[in-house]
Amino acid sequence: MKRCHVAVLALVLALSVVPAGLALAADSAKPAATAAATTIEQPRSFGHVLGDVLTQRVLLEHQGRSLEPGALPSAARIDLWLERRPSRIETDAAGRRWLAIEYQLINAPRALTAISLPALTIATASGPALALPAWPVSIGPLTPAEAFGQGDLQPLRPDRPVASLPTYATLQQLKLSLLALLAVLLAWLAWWAWRNMREAQQLPFAHAWRELRRIDDPASPEAWRVVHRALNRSAGRVVHGASLPQLLADAPYLRPLQPRLEDFYRESTRRFFFAESTAAPAQPHAAYALKPLCRALRNAEKRHRH
Repeated sequence: MKRCHVAVLALVLALSVVPAGLALAADSAKPAATAAATTIEQPRSFGHVLGDVLTQRVLLEHQGRSLEPGALPSAARIDLWLERRPSRIETDAAGRRWLAIEYQLINAPRALTAISLPALTIATASGPALALPAWPVSIGPLTPAEAFGQGDLQPLRPDRPVASLPTYATLQQLKLSLLALLAVLLAWLAWWAWRNMREAQQLPFAHAWRELRRIDDPASPEAWRVVHRALNRSAGRVVHGASLPQLLADAPYLRPLQPRLEDFYRESTRRFFFAESTAAPAQPHAAYALKPLCRALRNAEKRHRH
């Protein structure tokens, strides 16, 4: 009978011990699955404004063993205030590996406000997951809602006058450039005038055109003699209607004017030779375009020389 009581008591004690042992084993397994990160470098908790970047750095070690993150926290918008930037792994001078997680402040509050960097659980490939707690920080506005209104602390400031740029050197360079340009233009003008004067003295038709412009009556014998002398100087001999082909052969640039030159010599013969050989009274001669012919000869001569 006593042996039966002892067996029952032992069975009850065994049933009460087994659940307690299972609970203890479960409790001891929790730290193996998720462990708090042993070393975390948190950002400053105060004085942050719009655009600031807050960086958390987590040491990738657990109980002296290196940890390899299974996946880095992705870049994403966290809430109204924060946006997480791409995470990275850094190595310090001692060879230790750190996980750097950056958050950027993307909004500015109207007054001083407290927010928190979010809590994270980072899975690892060869150890327990790292648990990062939330980290509170304070953020403030860029400017106060209202200006102080005292002294120079006003809502709006006057436009700042722009300092004048030093222009003395630039003006001096501009003056020198203008003087050099003026000198070049004057030199060119002097050369052009000298060339025209030289051509008017040396070129037969240019000289004839200059003399013909001084004669009031282009139908006068003197005007015709001027053109004759120019043709003779151009050929180097006396030219008349019969020897005109030889002149055109020596001066090919005059060939386009051959019909007008032939008319000129026919008209010259009629005016000076035919009228003298007849006893009939002289008839008034029709106007002949002597000046246009001389100008055309001058232009042809000029094109040939240039």
